[in-house]
Amino acid sequence: MSIPVPSETQRWRCAQCGNLTRFDVTRSVRSRDYLHFDLSGASRVEESEVLGETVEQVRCRWCNAVDSAELIDRPAVEADSAAESGAERA
Repeated sequence: MSIPVPSETQRWRCAQCGNLTRFDVTRSVRSRDYLHFDLSGASRVEESEVLGETVEQVRCRWCNAVDSAELIDRPAVEADSAAESGAERA
């Protein structure tokens, strides 16, 4: 079973304790990587493209609950509010 990943307008919240900030996430990633090998044979990843990702488990760091993360809406961004109030002053 995969767990939904938060979008730009959502975030996780632990249904057990209310934690919003600390989670251990176990996920499977399928990727295409461009590896560059130097003459000695050592490699480094120069480009990486995620082809697929599945979140398998989310564990709350505060209460240790497993898979109790729920999606909730993020609060309104304060930067937008500050920009609007600055525009009103001008």
